[in-house]
Amino acid sequence: MAEPKILATDTPDFEAAFERLLAFESAQDEAVDRAAATILEDVRARGDAALLDATRRFDGWNPASAADLVVDLDQARAALGRIGTAERDALEQAAARIRSYHERQRQPSWQFEEEDGTVLGQRVTPLDRVGLYVPGGKAAYPSSVLMNAVTAKVAGVHELAMVTPTPRGELNDYVLAAAAIAGVDSIYRVGGAQAVGAFAYGTATIAAVDKVVGPGNAYVAAAKRRVFGRVGIDMVAGPSEILVIADASADPRSVAMDLLSQAEHDELAQAILLTADDALLKKVANELRERARELPRAAIVAESVSGRGALIRVRDLDEACELANRIAPEHLELAVADPEALLPKIRHAGAIFLGHHTSEALGDYCAGPNHVLPTSRTARFSSPLGVYDFQKRSSLIGVSAKGATRLGRIAVTLARAEGLEAHARSAELRIAKDKP
Repeated sequence: MAEPKILATDTPDFEAAFERLLAFESAQDEAVDRAAATILEDVRARGDAALLDATRRFDGWNPASAADLVVDLDQARAALGRIGTAERDALEQAAARIRSYHERQRQPSWQFEEEDGTVLGQRVTPLDRVGLYVPGGKAAYPSSVLMNAVTAKVAGVHELAMVTPTPRGELNDYVLAAAAIAGVDSIYRVGGAQAVGAFAYGTATIAAVDKVVGPGNAYVAAAKRRVFGRVGIDMVAGPSEILVIADASADPRSVAMDLLSQAEHDELAQAILLTADDALLKKVANELRERARELPRAAIVAESVSGRGALIRVRDLDEACELANRIAPEHLELAVADPEALLPKIRHAGAIFLGHHTSEALGDYCAGPNHVLPTSRTARFSSPLGVYDFQKRSSLIGVSAKGATRLGRIAVTLARAEGLEAHARSAELRIAKDKP
């Protein structure tokens, strides 16, 4: 049964209970890390042969050659015709909204000129090649394709490659259709740590990339950690999280279902309610018990809610906001009569959902903002995936003759203070000599 912990901030043991609630062992499992390292090294050493062996071992099908790992883009376009009209329209509408939102994130290059003619600025350029990992094991996630691929394309990424595991050799039409809509440039039937290795080191079939993005299982996460530095990565995501701040105006069933929407992701997902209304808390607790039993993933939900979930009675909404900032959740719903009044008090959250009509599920699929969000309290210093993750910035410095003299004197002084004589002489050579 889905029985969340019920806590109250005015009890003596609350702080200890709250700390236990937030405690999560995110350290890498050593066995998983060793296995990922072995797979990565095999891919680095043997390339396609390692990919084929791993695919036969883990995905349960037998590709005859590396050519079987390549998905013809015509297959992706054909998938658009195979899926239902309603599903195709939903994917296309979601993609359009994601594209429209992220187009507003694009930043132009800029520069300015100082009085002596020195030019300073910043040049913004997209990444050349990005690798997108799309899970394909327990479930298929076309929404993940759209969130990553559409954003990368808006950023101007030159080439976007996608990998996805295909258990028993079966491709998912929704994933293929999403890839076609988003404009993915190449698709490969490879998953796990071996796919990350192919992106990092390159093989004869899969070219190396500059950055790897997309969610995956523990082996994928371990592989991403290990290849970081050789390639960029988006983030190493933890279990999904939702925090709901609610007042008496909230509908208990809606609040409960929003909590369950994250609990059904996996057993380690976390769903928390903060409310000052005791009657609402009790009603939500009852709804959780009743609605959890109705769900197809009831066993997962029950373990998530009982293990890491909580309903917390706070003194008031101000205290709820203070606790929310300590939690720094992936998803934060403000299910209150006046969400705008609370917004200035929220400092740390991946995505903030305002008001009673804004379910977290809309953010997952079609609202427009990215659903790739910081987890495990990293919202204190991290941001949602965005166009900026697929671009880089280069500083522009063009010093005039007058500037070389003015700035050179500063540089010479600082270089010699640091004991770097070559630096000092390099700047000194460009300082205009005073006329006699």
